[in-house]
Amino acid sequence: MLRFWETEFEFLKPEKSSSGQRLYLKKEVDLILELKRLLYIEKFTLEGVRKRISHRGKILLNDTTKVCSDTDHIGLLREIRIELQALRCQL
Repeated sequence: MLRFWETEFEFLKPEKSSSGQRLYLKKEVDLILELKRLLYIEKFTLEGVRKRISHRGKILLNDTTKVCSDTDHIGLLREIRIELQALRCQL
């Protein structure tokens, strides 16, 4: 999978040792882990990942990313709790 990703993403260009082994820097390993998370957990497409990570390997944030305050989270959790209690009563 790494070799495929190297062909798809410009930022993955590891150095090679004299014997041909790929030598990844810590920064590259961190990007690979982020790439894996985006593809397999967040279910991004390859194009979506390209939009999220620049060709130089910098992680970009969407302008639409909303930072929620603690009060937003508390309100959401209260709503979920009420819905769960209603579901429990239906059982």
